[in-house]
Amino acid sequence: MHWIAASLISAFFLGWYELSTKHAVRDNAVLIVLLFANVCSASIWSVLLAVQSLAPGALPAALVVEPLTFHQHLLLLAKSAIVTGAWTFSYFALKHLPVTLASPIRATGPVWTLIGALIVLGERPSWLETLGIVITLGSFFGLSAAGAKEGIHFHRNRWIWLLIVGTLINAASALYDKFLLGRHGFAASTVQAWFSIYLVLLFLPLAIGWKRRWWPRHEFHWRPSILYMSLALLVADFVYFNALRDPEALVSLVSSFRRGSTLVAFAGGVLLFGEPNWRQKLPAVVGVLIGIVLTITG
Repeated sequence: MHWIAASLISAFFLGWYELSTKHAVRDNAVLIVLLFANVCSASIWSVLLAVQSLAPGALPAALVVEPLTFHQHLLLLAKSAIVTGAWTFSYFALKHLPVTLASPIRATGPVWTLIGALIVLGERPSWLETLGIVITLGSFFGLSAAGAKEGIHFHRNRWIWLLIVGTLINAASALYDKFLLGRHGFAASTVQAWFSIYLVLLFLPLAIGWKRRWWPRHEFHWRPSILYMSLALLVADFVYFNALRDPEALVSLVSSFRRGSTLVAFAGGVLLFGEPNWRQKLPAVVGVLIGIVLTITG
C-alpha cells in the first residue's frame, strides 16, 4: 500500500478513535479508561505473540513481532513513556472540551512535527506540498478560533493549555516514530506490540494512585466505547507505522494527512454529540479538504 493511501486510512480510523475516546472519558475516570483501553490492545498482541511462539509461521508476515535486544526494548519503552505523557495531558483536556474544538487544536501537531522534521531529519517538501500543509493547518486554527464562540477563552482555560502540552509531546512522538521505523528499521508489528504492552505497565502506577485516592477523581464506568477506541487505534497505528516504514514517506506529510482525522471527529461531534456552532466551523473544514488535496497532488 502506498504511504499516502495508508496515511489517509489511518486518519479515518484515528477519527473514530477520537470520537470513541470522547465518549469513553466523558464524566469518567480518564486514567482508568486509558488503562483498560491499553489492556485491550496489549491482550490482542499478547495472544498474537503466544501464537507466534507456539506455532511459528502461522501468522502473516505483517503480524510477526521481531526478537529484540535489551537496547531495542528500551527504545520502545521510551516511545511508550512519551505517549503516556501526551495522552495523560490530552485526554484530561478532551474530557472537558468539545471534540469539534479539541480535535483541531490537537491537529496543529504537524506544524511542530514539520519544524522538527526540517531541523532534525533534513526533510524538504515541495512548495506545493508546503502550501497544502500551510492551508490545512491554517484551517485548523480557523476551527479553533470558531470554538471561542462557545465561551472557551484560550489564554485562561487550563484544559486548553493541557491540550497544547499534549499536542507538543505528540509532535515529538511523531518524530520518534520516524526514527524507530525509518532509521532503526523496526517492523510496524514490533513497535505496536511492545508499545501497547509497555503502555499498560506505565499506566498501572497511575491507576493505583487513582484507586488509593491520591487526588480528587471521578468514579470509573465501563463503556463499550473503551473497546472501540482500542480497536480503532490498533488499526490506525498499524497502518500509520507501515506508512512511516516507506523510505519515500516524509514524516511531516504523513502527520499532516493523519490530522485529516479531524474531519471524521468534526462530523461525529456534530451528529453524535450535537455540538454547536458547526456552521461557523464549516468553512475551515472545507479549507482542510483543499489543503489535503494540494498536499497529495504536490
